[in-house]
Amino acid sequence: MIKFDKPENLNGSELLQELNAIGVDVKGLPFIDGNRDLWLDIDSADEAKAKPIVAAHNGTTIAPEPTIEDKLASVGLSLTDLKSALGLE
Repeated sequence: MIKFDKPENLNGSELLQELNAIGVDVKGLPFIDGNRDLWLDIDSADEAKAKPIVAAHNGTTIAPEPTIEDKLASVGLSLTDLKSALGLE
């Protein structure tokens, strides 16, 4: 585990994607301790690559708007099911 300063707007899934995009493999999820430090389980060899990404990270803090497919899935339907039920297929 390697300690970093926690970005002000941390979005863990976005940070993991950003790190993955540069080839840094993070094991598990980011962890924030009681001192508000960010801990990432990465290889020590990747620390130098990860540091500028973590420092520049400005994650979104608003959940994305669900898509039509997401809304249908929440009630157990798919777009294909809906089209079929409406006789559009």
